[in-house]
Amino acid sequence: MTRAENIRIPETGWVVTSGHAGHQEPAIGVFEAMGIRPKVIRVAPGAPFRFLAPYGPAARHPKIAPPWPDVVLVSGRQSIPYARAIRKRSGGRTFTAVLQNPVAGIKGFDLVWVNEHDALCGDNVIRTVTTPNRVNVARLKDGAAALRTHTPVLTDRVLGVVIGGSSRFYHFRAVEAEALGEALAKFATEHGFSVAVTPSRRTGKANTDIVRDKLSGVPSWVWDGTGDNPYFGILGIAERLVVTCDSVNMLGEAAYTAKPIHAWRLPGTSDKIGAFHKDLIAHGAIRWFDGTCETWDYAPLDATRYVADEIISRYMERNGRRSIE
Repeated sequence: MTRAENIRIPETGWVVTSGHAGHQEPAIGVFEAMGIRPKVIRVAPGAPFRFLAPYGPAARHPKIAPPWPDVVLVSGRQSIPYARAIRKRSGGRTFTAVLQNPVAGIKGFDLVWVNEHDALCGDNVIRTVTTPNRVNVARLKDGAAALRTHTPVLTDRVLGVVIGGSSRFYHFRAVEAEALGEALAKFATEHGFSVAVTPSRRTGKANTDIVRDKLSGVPSWVWDGTGDNPYFGILGIAERLVVTCDSVNMLGEAAYTAKPIHAWRLPGTSDKIGAFHKDLIAHGAIRWFDGTCETWDYAPLDATRYVADEIISRYMERNGRRSIE
């Protein structure tokens, strides 16, 4: 048998996280890009294991047992000990990949992904400007069609708006909601847009209501939190987007669309998120909202596809090396 005949692509995968959406969803998205439906395992170790993570050993978990997957993707401090345990217990056969800085060091993992602004380096480290996610062409197309069907108030030209909220680094209060709502209404009136808005859980109902009230004089639709989240639909239907600056994930997912993104400033600061903003500006994906309606082009940012391809390539390379050792 030749070396080429021995090499196979990964077919099975596990996602191991604490269940936090910011950790779990990017990992699932990578597997989707690989054509794999992963087994999702949520871990919540008790004391002392949760205090020792990411440096300590893994607590026992009934679902972490043979047969071992071809690939395991972990993300978040509590998941790191499990990646090391799976690598060891599988005899090194499971390809172990970490999304985000494992903090406890990069040795002992086959692949580590981080954002460009994290500046982590190593032979097993890859970096992208944006974060892996679950945005893809099919979801945007299907979401846009569903949104168009259920929101007849929207005109042909839609301004999509994605609102985050207050965090450790940024503030989104009533005063910010009023300013945003007024600016959106003015933009829509001056440039001939209808407005579709999706708030996040961090936005808060009171702030969402303020934005809705400020948009009452223009064709607009603001998601009220019931039914399916129209997030993919808004990304898909919009001609251009306004996204608050507080979220790396929201801005990164919007940059997959290659549509002009007007980033909305919020009071606050973060060195890392600020560096991310600079990376997106340098790429040409975002410009700060100033009320103008310029159009610009940029290459779509698809970190998900890049990470998926790197895992497949490195998995196959390692498998090939083992077949002739």
